[in-house]
Amino acid sequence: MNGIISGTALWFASRATGVVALVLLTLVLVLGIAVNRHGLLPGLPRFAVTSLHRAVSLLAVAFVAVHVTTALADPFVSIGIAASVIPFASHYQPFWLGLGAVSIDLMIALTITSLLRARIGRRTWRAVHWLGYASWPVAFAHGIGSGPDLRRGGLLDLAIGCAIAVAGAVAWRVIGTRREIPLAQRAAQVMATWPGGGPGRRRDGPAALRNLRDDQFRDGDLRPKAGAR
Repeated sequence: MNGIISGTALWFASRATGVVALVLLTLVLVLGIAVNRHGLLPGLPRFAVTSLHRAVSLLAVAFVAVHVTTALADPFVSIGIAASVIPFASHYQPFWLGLGAVSIDLMIALTITSLLRARIGRRTWRAVHWLGYASWPVAFAHGIGSGPDLRRGGLLDLAIGCAIAVAGAVAWRVIGTRREIPLAQRAAQVMATWPGGGPGRRRDGPAALRNLRDDQFRDGDLRPKAGAR
């Protein structure tokens, strides 16, 4: 009897932490898009948004760890430790659990590269970070396919809400990117508005434009930095 109760508790714990992890991963993805786009949210400065993104990411990793641990300990489901990190190696629901292993591997890569960011360089870190965006749809498919919880009732509504939130954030990112001023037009505006940059007076030439772009502008903003003359 105690074994049955313990197994049932582990089953419910695995399901519950999986749902919470999906919600947290959704929030991580939405915040990540916001940080990469402008780094601002209503009522919060940029450093607070970055700190919130980092804290939610760590919390999501913690819930994923508990989700995996309880699933491995559940006596009613035979999932080996290797199957939790090696995709499609499980005898139980190999495809859906394999997707979960793929998502976990991506999150592990994100965590390790974030800890080693100062050593591996920003370019490598960003490349891995972009791959990390794939962890959400893979985790979402794993959650939908591995159990009936997210396919009915209130949890189905929750899953749909997560999908809408991610789709909205991606659409906002794409639309905002398309509205940005192209680089060629931006350069033309700089040369037209900067002193000495009008027609017949471009005495500074391309070198000055590069200096303005590199030293006096930030993140595509056409306004000079403080102190620029």
